[in-house]
Amino acid sequence: MRVLLVGAGGVGTAVTRIAARRDFLTHMTVADYDLSRAESAVAALAEHGGRFSALRLDASDEEAVRRALVEERCDVLLNATDPRFVMPLFRAALAAGTHYLDMAMSLSSPHSTDPYERCGVKLGDEQFELAGEWERSGRLALAGMGVEPGLSDVFARYAADELFDKIEEIGVRDGADLTVEGYDFAPSFSIWTTIEECLNPPVVYEKERGWFTTAPFSEPEVFDFPEGIGPVECVNVEHEEVLLIPRWVDARRVTFKYGLGDDFIAKLKVLHELGLDSTTGVTVPGPDGPVQVSPRDVVAACLPDPATLGDRMTGKTCAGTWVKGVKDGADREVYLYHVVDNQWSMREYGSQAVVWQTAINPVIALELIAGGVWSGSGLLGPEALPPRPFLDLLTAYGSPWGLREEI
Repeated sequence: MRVLLVGAGGVGTAVTRIAARRDFLTHMTVADYDLSRAESAVAALAEHGGRFSALRLDASDEEAVRRALVEERCDVLLNATDPRFVMPLFRAALAAGTHYLDMAMSLSSPHSTDPYERCGVKLGDEQFELAGEWERSGRLALAGMGVEPGLSDVFARYAADELFDKIEEIGVRDGADLTVEGYDFAPSFSIWTTIEECLNPPVVYEKERGWFTTAPFSEPEVFDFPEGIGPVECVNVEHEEVLLIPRWVDARRVTFKYGLGDDFIAKLKVLHELGLDSTTGVTVPGPDGPVQVSPRDVVAACLPDPATLGDRMTGKTCAGTWVKGVKDGADREVYLYHVVDNQWSMREYGSQAVVWQTAINPVIALELIAGGVWSGSGLLGPEALPPRPFLDLLTAYGSPWGLREEI
C-alpha cells in the first residue's frame, strides 16, 4: 500500500513510527506545509529501507494534493492535519480516485439563534453531503478513525455485535492523570482542536429526539477510570462519535464526555471571554504595517508543541466506551477501554501517550484495508466495519484493550 500522509506534527510523526514496523506499507510520502517537519520525521526512519519520503504540501491547496496523490501513485490519503483542512483533502482524494482516512471530521457551526438546544451545521455534515459521490467512486472514505473518534466507535460496534442484545446508552468517556513538568498550562493535544471541540455546543443523541445540543461543559459526572487513573469529573464535549455511532449502531442515547478538570475548563472560559478562541482575523501592528492574525493561532503559537512534551509528561491516558443495556434478559453495563502509559510510549516509540494513542488506530485501519479485511465504498464511520479484526490487531501491535464489567 502506498500512502500520502498529510501532516507531520505529533500525530503524523507517531503514525510514521508505528507504520515503519508493519510490512503492509510499501511507501509513505510524508507531506507537510513545513518541509522541515516532514524531513525530520523521515530522517528518523532512515533504517527502514527508503519506504518513506518527504514532500512540501499545502493542505488547503486541493489541486496540489490531488496531483501529489497521482504523482506519488498513492492508494490512500491519510489526513493528520487539524479539522480546518478536512474538506480540501477529502475532495482531493475523491478527485484523485484514492481511498481516504481522517481522525476528525469537517467542522461544525452553532445554530444561529438557539445554539444550546438545536444543531446548526453538525460535525461531518459537509462530508456527508458528498457521500453519494464517494459511493459512486467505488472508493472508501473512512472518517473519524483516530482513537476518539475511531477506537471508541469500534468498541461501540463490538458491544452491539457481541456483548448486548439491546443497548440503552453508549457514552464515550475519556480521562487521564497526565502531568507536564514545568508548565502550568500545556495541553497534550492540539490547542486549536481542543478549543474547537470544548467551546462549541456539545451534541447529544436520543432516539426519540434525534441530535440536539447543550451548553459547553454540561452534565458533569465523576467516572472511575481503570489502571490506576481513578475518578475524574467528565463533562459534555462536542465530538464525532455522537454524530457517527447512531448511524450504524442502535442505541437509545449516545454522549461524549471528557475529563478536563476545573482548572483547564476555567482557562478555556477565559480564552473565550477574551475572544482568544476566535478564528476570525484581527488587525495588529507589524514591522511592515498592519497584519491580520487569528487569535486562536496566536494562542497555539504561545503554547508548547504537544509533540515535544513527552519527556516532561508522566501518567496514563484512557480512551473508552461505556455501554449500558440488556444481555440474555439481564441488565448489563461495561466499559471497553484502551490505556497508554506515557513512559511506555516514549520508551518504545519516542512519542507521547496522547498522540501515540491517536496514531495507532489509523495505521491499524490501513493494514486492514490493505489486506482486504476491511472494505467498502462510500463514506463510512469505524462502527460500520467488523470490529473483531481491528481489536485483535490492536493487541497484536502490542497495545491491548480492556473490558470492565460495571454491574
